[in-house]
Formats: sequence, structure tokens, C-alpha cells
Amino acid sequence: MRHILKLHRDLTSDSLPQRTHDYTIETFNTATHKQQWLDLNNHIFAHHPDQGNWAMADLDNRIKEDWFDPQGFFLATEKGVIEGFVWTKIHQDLVNQDPVGELYVVGTAPAHHGRGIARALSVEAINYFVTKGLKHAMLYVDADNEKGLKLYQSLGFN
Repeated sequence: MRHILKLHRDLTSDSLPQRTHDYTIETFNTATHKQQWLDLNNHIFAHHPDQGNWAMADLDNRIKEDWFDPQGFFLATEKGVIEGFVWTKIHQDLVNQDPVGELYVVGTAPAHHGRGIARALSVEAINYFVTKGLKHAMLYVDADNEKGLKLYQSLGFN
């Protein structure tokens, strides 16, 4: 049985410093990145019950949502190839609460694990939330995702 954790982070402090890295961070372009992102997502999450095995219609449906913002969808690329991504979502419709930023999907190509891609993109996403004036961030993670938990906790999520 799956056990999913909901982690939170305060955003009222300064932005996080970005470490040096050897890839480019850019934002999602619906005209050029859709198929490549979809292929990578399905490779990364091949055995994931919610995120794997998406069709283009699944991606197109998310893009049509009110919360979709390509400026909050960060990609790590090398020579035009997407090696990792962090897709964010800002929840504006919470009752009696300020808007909350969510790290919606975080993924790194298996061949590029250990290069700090997920960390750099998560920092980019957190700093994006700070520039938007958000006070809180959250994410969902499987309780048995040890690497993910370690990363998120190191970034201040608990």
C-alpha cells in the first residue's frame, strides 16, 4: 500500500542560493518541449501509478488548467535535451488561506542522477515562489522515496 507524505516549507526567508552546474535551466515551451518532456516523464515514472504512462492528451489537459504557467515549469537541458524538470503549481483557490506553491512533479533522467539536477531545479522553483510573493510551499512524496525525502528535507521541507 502506498503511503504519501505532504511536506511543507516556509517561504518568508530570503531566496535560496543556486549552486553552479553544467546544464541550462529554462522554462517549458509548449511549442517545442511537449513531446520530449512527455517521453522523459514516461521513462522516469514508468512504474508510477499516477505520473507514468501519460498520453499527449494527459499533458494537454494539464496545460489547459487555470493553474498552468510555463514560467513555473523548469527544465534542465544539455544541448537541447531535457535531463530533468520541476513543474510547479500555485494553488490560488484555497479557502481562508494564502496561495500556496506546490512542487507538482520533480524528475531527473536516470542516466543523470547524482548531478544535482533535481536540487538546482527545486531551488529555481522555490525562488520562483518567493518572487511571486508566496509565503508557503508544499509537495507530495511517496514515504519510501528516500532520495526525494532527503533532498526535500535539505531544502527545508518537513
